[in-house]
Amino acid sequence: MFGIILLMWHDPGAWEDLPILNLPFGTVIGDGLAILLIVGGIGMQNPRTAHINSMILGFVTVVFSLACIPAIVHYPTTYFTYGSFFEFFSLVCGAIALYAATDTHAARAATLGRAARIGLGICAVSFTLAQIIYPKITADLVPTWIPPNQMFWVVLTTVAFGLAAIAILIGRKARLATSLLAAMLVLFGLLVWVPILIAHPEKHFNWSEFALNYLIAGAAWLVRDGYTTARRA
Repeated sequence: MFGIILLMWHDPGAWEDLPILNLPFGTVIGDGLAILLIVGGIGMQNPRTAHINSMILGFVTVVFSLACIPAIVHYPTTYFTYGSFFEFFSLVCGAIALYAATDTHAARAATLGRAARIGLGICAVSFTLAQIIYPKITADLVPTWIPPNQMFWVVLTTVAFGLAAIAILIGRKARLATSLLAAMLVLFGLLVWVPILIAHPEKHFNWSEFALNYLIAGAAWLVRDGYTTARRA
């Protein structure tokens, strides 16, 4: 879905304001990355092709992550730029987890799975910090009809992100924490982004945020599956 959105709209908002479109032949490069996302998303559904497609998805998400670095360099005191990097880096962790789950080399798979888990834990720290630094922006996303109030849910989800980050990084109840992290992100999509899409379907940014939300949830679930694989090994 994310690939289709990027392929349909050459709008910087749909591309999370990444500078890819500003590069020489940026539109062609962008379309190529979008097509690779679509191919990887379809290919990972088949166990026989999941391994090669994990590398395709890993390549694309690494490119997206690297594309965030110039903004960090230009605006080092603005945490929003770091937050964008870690959103895409969480997708890299998901691709690594998929690669590890389909790797026949047990020792390498274990090492990569551990790296994916640590990476996701660091990303969860970033998600926590983003909500601490930008509580008003986060609160505005919470539907007003959900009791008791918007700021309550900001505090609760911030604590949830923080606890998930700690559990994942120290390896205590980490599989449960990753499962709950993925579930919370799924609920974000249903309760936050679906109503926003219904209200403003004309804004490309809303579509890309909706898709990115579920990409991150999927990446967290892939990392979660890595705990099961590691335990069996």
